[in-house]
Amino acid sequence: QRGAPLAAAAVAAAAAPCIVAPALRVTAPVADAFWARIAGGSMPPSPRALASHVLDAWRGSTSPYPKPRPRCLSAARPPHLPPPPARRFGTSSEQPTEILKSEVLAAAEEEVAMRPTTPWVRQVISGVDLMRHPKYNKGMAFSDAERDRLYLRGLLPPAVLSQEVQLERILLNMRSKMDDLEKYTYLTNLQERNQRLFYRVMVDHFEELLPIVHRPTVPKACKYYNLMFKSVPRALFITLEDRGRVYRILKNWPEAQVQLVVLSDGERMGTVGDVGVQAIANPISKLSLYTTAAGISPQVCLPIVVDTGTDNEDLLASPFYVGVRHRRVRGDAYFELMEELMAAIHRRYGNKTLIHFEDMTIDNVDKMLSMYRSDFPCFSDEKTGTAAVILAAVLAAEPKTGKKLKDHTFLFSGSDEQSAWAAEFMAMAIAQHTGTTVLEARSQVWLVDQKGLVTRERGGSETLEGYKLPFCHEGPTSPDLLTAVKNVEPSVLVGLTMEGPPHFKFTRDVCAAMADINKSPPIVLPLSQDINQEASARDIYEWTNDRALVATDCMSTPVTASSGATHYPAMCSSIYIFPGVGKGINDSRSTKLRDTQFIAAAEAVARLVSADDLARGALLPPLSMIREVSANVAQAVAIQAYQKQDATALPKPHNLLEKIRQSMYLPHYLTYR
Repeated sequence: QRGAPLAAAAVAAAAAPCIVAPALRVTAPVADAFWARIAGGSMPPSPRALASHVLDAWRGSTSPYPKPRPRCLSAARPPHLPPPPARRFGTSSEQPTEILKSEVLAAAEEEVAMRPTTPWVRQVISGVDLMRHPKYNKGMAFSDAERDRLYLRGLLPPAVLSQEVQLERILLNMRSKMDDLEKYTYLTNLQERNQRLFYRVMVDHFEELLPIVHRPTVPKACKYYNLMFKSVPRALFITLEDRGRVYRILKNWPEAQVQLVVLSDGERMGTVGDVGVQAIANPISKLSLYTTAAGISPQVCLPIVVDTGTDNEDLLASPFYVGVRHRRVRGDAYFELMEELMAAIHRRYGNKTLIHFEDMTIDNVDKMLSMYRSDFPCFSDEKTGTAAVILAAVLAAEPKTGKKLKDHTFLFSGSDEQSAWAAEFMAMAIAQHTGTTVLEARSQVWLVDQKGLVTRERGGSETLEGYKLPFCHEGPTSPDLLTAVKNVEPSVLVGLTMEGPPHFKFTRDVCAAMADINKSPPIVLPLSQDINQEASARDIYEWTNDRALVATDCMSTPVTASSGATHYPAMCSSIYIFPGVGKGINDSRSTKLRDTQFIAAAEAVARLVSADDLARGALLPPLSMIREVSANVAQAVAIQAYQKQDATALPKPHNLLEKIRQSMYLPHYLTYR
C-alpha cells in the first residue's frame, strides 16, 4: 500500500550485523532465512524474491518503525524456517553481496501493488469526505462554526450562502439550458452531489420540473444512459451471472433500512421499447417522485434493474452500452433469477417492503404479481396507477356531469394491454360502488383495438388475445372508432396506447358525436404516451363546442377556445396515485396491497377537486398541492390496511392524516454537531 517508501523503511530498520549495499541494509538473520528458502527450492534467487521476503520478515519483526494497519496488510509472522546452510550471506569471512537498491525497491513496489488490500473509511465523516457525500453535503451553506468543527475551513470560498440563495442559483442555471435533456442532466448531477438541495428544488417547483424528471424526458434519458452513466452508486444492477449471490449483492447497498423497491427489467420502456439496463433511469426517476410528492425518505428507497440482455440491435452494436451483450433471456432462467431476488429482498428487508414493478411486459408483470402478491405489497403502476387516476377524474366530474359511476358507459381505445388493464379496473370499481359482480359491471365497459370494436362477431379465443376476451360483448360490427362511438354511445372516451402512435385519432367527427350523444358534458381523455396523441385539448374543446371535460397525459397550457372561454385541462397522470400509495403502505407497515386500496386512493383524489377546479375545467387537483394529495391518498390506503388487518404499525394512530404529514421527508438543511 505504501510502495517504495515501505520497502525502504523495511530494509532501513536493521539493527544487527548486515549485508551492505549502497544505502541499503539487510539484517543477517533475514539474509540467512532468505538463503535457506533459496536452498530449499521454495524461492528463486531474485531481487523480487528478496524484497518479498524482507517485507514478510519486517512485518513479523519488533522494529520500532510503524507498521501498516492490520486491515490493509497481514501482521502475522512468517512460518518457521529451517536453519540456513553453512555457506550463507553475512558471514565475516565473505565479501558482502551487493544488491542494487533500485531493483529491490522496484520489486517491492510491484509486490505490494499485486497484494489485495481492504479499503476503509471513517464512520464519522468530515472535511472533503463530508463535502463529497450527497446525503450530508450542504455546499456553501456550511456555517462558520461547522467549517471549523468539521475541518472544512479553506475547502470552501469564505461566503456562507443559505439554501434559499442556492435554490435560486440552481433555477437560474437550469433554466439557461437549451433543452429538457440538458436540464435533466443538470438536475441529476445536483442529486448526486447535494441530495437535500435537489429535493428542495423539486418540492418548491414541482409543477415546472415534473416534465423534466418524468415523462417525456426520462424515456429520452434512457436512450442515452450509456453516454450519461457515472460510477455513482444510485442503483443496483443484477444479471444472470449473479445467480447464487444476489443476497450478497443486496448487502452491498449502503442503506440497510430499505422499505421501497422499484424493480425493472427494461424490456418495455414506454415509447422507446427495449432499452435493456439503461431503463434504470426510470426507477430512479420514480423514486425521486416518491420523495418529492409523498415525502418518503430517499434513504429507504432502492432502484434495481435486472439485466437479462436486450433485443435492441443498436444497443448491442454500441461500444458504449453498459449492460450485458447478449439477446434477452426469457423463460425459466428469468424467473429463477427473479425468485432469488425476491427471496433476497424478503430476507434482507422483510415482507413489508413495497415492490413497484416497472417497464415489464404484460406476461412478466402478471406472473410476478400472481407469484408474490401474497408475500409482499407489490403492484405495477402501468397496470393500476394509470387506471386509478382515470377513475379519480371520472368521480371528480360528477358535479359537472350529474352522473354517478354506475351511470357511465366507458369506451377504451388502445391496441395494447394497458387499455384492457384500465377497463378491468373500472369494472372492479363499478362493482364495488354498485354492489354487483365484476362480470355484470364489465357490460358497461367496451374496448376498441386496431381492428375496431371488440365484439363476439370478430371471434373468440381463437382470434382475440386473452386480455380482450372479458370485454368481448354482443354488439354490431364497428370497424373504426367513429362507428363504435355511435353504436356504444359512451359517456367516457379514453385513448390509452403504450407503444407507438394510436391507431384511431379523436377526430372532429368523433368528438362531435360524443357531444351529440351525451346530454351532459362528455369526458374525453387522450392519454396515449406517444408524441402524436389522439387529439389536443384545444381541438377537443373546439370540436365539442366547449362541452367536453378534458384531461391529457402531459401538462397543458391554458386553452382559450374560439368562444372566448379559457380552460385549464389537468394532467391525468399516475403521479397523483402511486406516491401516496407508497406512503400509506410504508407508514402502516402493511404486508399486502389490494386493488381496493387503489380504488380508495382514486376516491381520495376526487374529493380534493374543488368547485373552482371544475369551473376552470380541471378534473384533478393542481400539482402545486401534490403533497396534500399524497397525504390524503396515504391516509385512505392506510385505513384500508388497518381494516383488512394487513397493517403491522400498531397501535393505529389516533390522527392518521396528521401522523402521515409529520413523517414526511423535509429537504431543509440540518445543523451538524
